[in-house]
Amino acid sequence: MPTTTDQPTPEVALQRLIDGNAAFVEDRPVRPDMSRERRLELAHGQQPFATLVGCSDSRVGPEQLFGAGLGELFIVRTAGNNVDTAGMGSIEYSVTALKVPLIVVLGHEKCGAVAAATQVVTDDVRFPGSIGRMIEPIIPAVIAANRDIGDGDLVSRAVEENVRRMVERLQTYSEPMLLEPQRAGALKVVGAVYRLATGKVDWL
Repeated sequence: MPTTTDQPTPEVALQRLIDGNAAFVEDRPVRPDMSRERRLELAHGQQPFATLVGCSDSRVGPEQLFGAGLGELFIVRTAGNNVDTAGMGSIEYSVTALKVPLIVVLGHEKCGAVAAATQVVTDDVRFPGSIGRMIEPIIPAVIAANRDIGDGDLVSRAVEENVRRMVERLQTYSEPMLLEPQRAGALKVVGAVYRLATGKVDWL
């Protein structure tokens, strides 16, 4: 099992993601090690340097847009980048067992789940099956964004608000296993939004 000394600091981990995304935006993507030797190394255990809470959207590939390779990112993906019990347990596992120093909550432009939640708020639209229940946690973010008269349309504002609320949940309303390493400076939680056309990640 990794120890905290095996991992980069939260600041170094974040800079690795920033640099990887800069290379992606400039069309000079990092070529991660995908060799047989790397696969054999990972067969003995993993030590990702960041946990990414992202959306299921097929246009948002975390490893590609951050230039990360096998075993470098621990990824939890759901539509709308919200997490249920299984997702939260996965995040907690990454911190307690793998000693990940950084959690990134990544939203993206034109998120279908956020757009659907926006339709619920503005047009009283109902969605069938589990889709309606899936987007329920996003509705408070849409309501808050609807009170904001900032830049961008409502969906764009709600995407950012949804990320901020998830970050706040992880920073403030989580179990001690997440709060204590944050207080000690061993763990950082940040939010970001991915721009589909440019490939750029904007950090909130």
